[in-house]
Amino acid sequence: MIYVIATVHIRPDALEAYATLAQPLIAAARHEPGCIRYDLGASLTDPQSLIFLQQWQTREALTVHIGSPHAVAFREAIKPFITDATLEIIHPERVEVM
Repeated sequence: MIYVIATVHIRPDALEAYATLAQPLIAAARHEPGCIRYDLGASLTDPQSLIFLQQWQTREALTVHIGSPHAVAFREAIKPFITDATLEIIHPERVEVM
């Protein structure tokens, strides 16, 4: 099992648009094979940061999700709203940072 923490920093005027675009992605991801958890929350300390918390059965299931049409379309649609992003993949034995 792996965990994913994706932190996205967005433009001040983009919170509502980003959250609206994220809802179909979240709904689709929750139905993908291997997805255990897929949630979006806001940072308590930085109003311009949103955090995706994900749990997947395997790294392979995450890889399929990343390449899925809805994930690819989402990443393209949100490009104008993002100022920075980090992705941490937490394995039992190590942490990947992308």
